[in-house]
Amino acid sequence: MISKKIGQVLEIEKENADIQWIKVTIDEQLFSAINYPTATGTVKPGDEVVLNTTAVEHGLGTGGYHIVMLNLSSIESKAKEPGHIMKLRYTPFQIKVLAVEEQGNPHHGEISDFKDLNNIPVMIGSLHSKLAPAALGYKLMNPNGKLVYIMTDGGALPLAFSKTVPVLKEQGLIDGTITVGHAYGGDYEAVNIYSGLIAAKEVLEADAVIICMGPGVVGTGTKWGFTGIEQGDIINAVNVLKGRAIAIPRITFKDKRDRHKGLSHHTLTILEKVALQPAEVSLPVLPKEENDYLKNQIRERRLDDLHTFITIDAEKVLDYAEHLNIPFSTMGRSVEEERYYFLAAGAAGILATQE
Repeated sequence: MISKKIGQVLEIEKENADIQWIKVTIDEQLFSAINYPTATGTVKPGDEVVLNTTAVEHGLGTGGYHIVMLNLSSIESKAKEPGHIMKLRYTPFQIKVLAVEEQGNPHHGEISDFKDLNNIPVMIGSLHSKLAPAALGYKLMNPNGKLVYIMTDGGALPLAFSKTVPVLKEQGLIDGTITVGHAYGGDYEAVNIYSGLIAAKEVLEADAVIICMGPGVVGTGTKWGFTGIEQGDIINAVNVLKGRAIAIPRITFKDKRDRHKGLSHHTLTILEKVALQPAEVSLPVLPKEENDYLKNQIRERRLDDLHTFITIDAEKVLDYAEHLNIPFSTMGRSVEEERYYFLAAGAAGILATQE
């Protein structure tokens, strides 16, 4: 059962065509909320709205936001956009999109005639916070290269929820977006990761691709129960389509949870058990003690039997981010706290520019 409450819009804090960050009152208490105009229409101060309060009520995800389900001041609407593919299928919020591969799309022929990815580099991360440093690493070394971001449905489904993507697009650090599976709101929509990759090459003419989920990974503290496990399946998909898979590892020496020390147990599971095809894995330059720890993890599991681990100095990516005033953050931790985490992603961006 969804927890629902009626609230009143007090203030529009920030908005664009795809999302409104708002303040609402419920029983005279003030809350932060999100409205997606493409789903529920725009709201304005004074409107009464039905809010999904489940996550905040139970202290779960969504970053502490209620979500508008219905604007009681404007109940009826009609979907006028083209397309015949439904996302969020058979839920009250199923939406219609024009998928890039469907027959009514002008690009249908390009998708149908696809041969292979021709070895274009595809950087694959397991968290949304990998996107910015990987993009900066790539653009720092190849500013004219066309970089496409593919967002999967492992985290937030609306691309509009990302605060990172609009910043990267505005500064020319990513050149196009594709949302796959049940994720939606990209420049192009695709049914799955395979057709998303095909669209990146054939429609957007990408020189390189970054794939990772939207904000809000799901984890359970278990070996197999996390949505970031999709990274392994995507490595396989890139190989099937004859692309160049570059895996961005999750590395930390600051996380208090032992299972995440060095190469996270998530990364180890992905590279050892799920990725059945090879990937290049970007590693940052580390102090000797930390580097020895990582090398031992790799050796114990014989990960380098299949995958190629490449160490790259990515410090200049952090300098570039500071120059552009683009802050990095993961799980509420900054570059100062998780330097190697971000360096690994920046290293992937640099690696993607190398033959």
